Amino acid sequence: MQQTWKIIVHGKVQGVFYRQSTVGQAIDLGVKGTVRNLPDGSVEIYAQGTQEQLKALADWCRKGPARAVVTGINTEKVDPAEQFHGFKVLRE
Repeated sequence: MQQTWKIIVHGKVQGVFYRQSTVGQAIDLGVKGTVRNLPDGSVEIYAQGTQEQLKALADWCRKGPARAVVTGINTEKVDPAEQFHGFKVLRE
């Protein structure tokens, strides 16, 4: 059964290829959604997939790419505002 999770990643996660690495990881896992930088220096991910896929993505998010220093993540199950197609970086 498909779920949608909002994941906020804290730490040194901007300027270290976190977003692009998240796209690759999500595609490998078969997860759909979006990733973007937030003004406070964190990264926001909306991800859709099975509970197992989303748990695997959240586990990866706790470490991230080699140059990232993750200090914590927050995850919450949310009602999907939309159905995602693919996984992409939002640049705002």
